[in-house]
Amino acid sequence: MFTNKSLAAPLVALDLTIGLSGAISAAAPHGPDGHAMELTLNNGQKWQTDEALRTGMSRIRDAIDTALPLVHADRYGAADFSALADRVQEQVDYVVANCKLPEEADIQLHLALAQVLDGINAMKEGDQEQGVAAIVQALNAYGDHFDHSGWKSLGH
Repeated sequence: MFTNKSLAAPLVALDLTIGLSGAISAAAPHGPDGHAMELTLNNGQKWQTDEALRTGMSRIRDAIDTALPLVHADRYGAADFSALADRVQEQVDYVVANCKLPEEADIQLHLALAQVLDGINAMKEGDQEQGVAAIVQALNAYGDHFDHSGWKSLGH
């Protein structure tokens, strides 16, 4: 149960958004002051991860990393972007179903996953390159905020 009621409503809404596989509509959650919540460190340290989180995020990173050269060379078609969005969504679903983090780390993870979902949504709606860029940004933010040994940021 949440001890900070001011965060409970936006996080419940985000849980519902993330939990709906296939129905993607993720705007960054807003805090009680109406401003978008942003990823933060855990008192200056990266947040802990678990095996399921590291596995899912690594798979997302690998899928995007493989696609980037083709995207940059304009050799990635609509069907390719759709398949990529589906692969990324599968891994988001895997993380949501299997990752078990302490509450505060989970809140931060949901912020990162909301950015990934925004990228998936953009790819599905026809703004493919912007969608890939959003996922790259989310992955890099994840690496900056979560303790994932061996994580490498992506360029775009």
